[in-house]
Amino acid sequence: MRSIRRLARLDPLVADSAVAAVLALVALLEVRSGGAGSPTLRTVVAFVMTLPLAFRRRFPLGVLLLVMGAALAQSVADPDADVAGVLIVAIIVASYSVAAHSGRRAAVVGGAAGLAALCGSVHLQGGGIGNYIFAAAIFAGAWLAGFVLRGRRLQSEALQRRTVALEQDQEARARAAVDEERARIARDLHDAVAHSVSVIVVQAGAERLALPPEATSTRDVLRSIEETGRQALVEMRRLVEMLRQDDEELALAPQPSLAHLELLVQQVREAGLPVELSIEGEPRTLPPGVDLSAYRIVQEALTNALKHAGPARAHVTLRYAPDELELEIADDGAGTSTTPVASGGHGLVGMRERVALYGGRLDAGRRPNGGFAVRVLLPIR
Repeated sequence: MRSIRRLARLDPLVADSAVAAVLALVALLEVRSGGAGSPTLRTVVAFVMTLPLAFRRRFPLGVLLLVMGAALAQSVADPDADVAGVLIVAIIVASYSVAAHSGRRAAVVGGAAGLAALCGSVHLQGGGIGNYIFAAAIFAGAWLAGFVLRGRRLQSEALQRRTVALEQDQEARARAAVDEERARIARDLHDAVAHSVSVIVVQAGAERLALPPEATSTRDVLRSIEETGRQALVEMRRLVEMLRQDDEELALAPQPSLAHLELLVQQVREAGLPVELSIEGEPRTLPPGVDLSAYRIVQEALTNALKHAGPARAHVTLRYAPDELELEIADDGAGTSTTPVASGGHGLVGMRERVALYGGRLDAGRRPNGGFAVRVLLPIR
């Protein structure tokens, strides 16, 4: 049996062929052992009723009609001939197969035709009412078993397909969220970088105009810096226009920074979440991108706490170190979700993208004493 199961895993046809061969051999041994009726006829019938079972999955209706036709033909040709006991197993397998591996209509047609052929065979052999009931019960029982298992198999396959579709949809949504968040980060950083380049252009132009007439070479260098800077601004605007879709209002809004953190905390308090703000270390001017990303991370973490923490209090801590900025946003709420999802962004997806952009580190999860905490380290270069 273990060998047959291993073969079935490789190719069902191989396993069915093995089963059919075994049944044919046993039927032949029963015929050779004696019994009423022509041995030749009984041998032919035994082979016709067993060997086609090798194709019971591929052609279940055809196999059933062949098996039951052979049984009926033997009853017509020689009503007194003994039926090999193993052929009852062949009938059961064929009945089960037509219900388990056919469409609904073919299964019903096969079941009705097979049952009619079986009853006809019993009638020709002069069986009583008990024989009819016994034969019909065996045939119908096998058919019903196959039909039920077919329904369960189809349901399982449908659930599996749905699971795969949901997984693919989830992966697609995750990729879309990452792409959208990266575009949003690019839009945020564009304003910071554009401002810096604009300052370079203005300062180069002012210095060029202030130079004496004889400083020709220096004037040419500054003019080149101006032109290059203006070209860079134009190309940056073109690039960002590809990222901007329906957020013109966002594009016109001034970019926030940690200097606006008190205002953010006040807005969250007014929305219903008590927030405390602590600043440790000496605040200093940060690179524009780091400053903006730090603000966005605090904003998304507080928004998530406001939406999902329930009745709670939150604490925001900024720690300035010589070469890094540490952010900690923690709440003590029971929470309705273990995955932060902030409005205007994509929660942890956005945080991870911003932290990864600067080679930082993010830790987020449930606190041992309840609540949720987000901890971020951003290198300052």
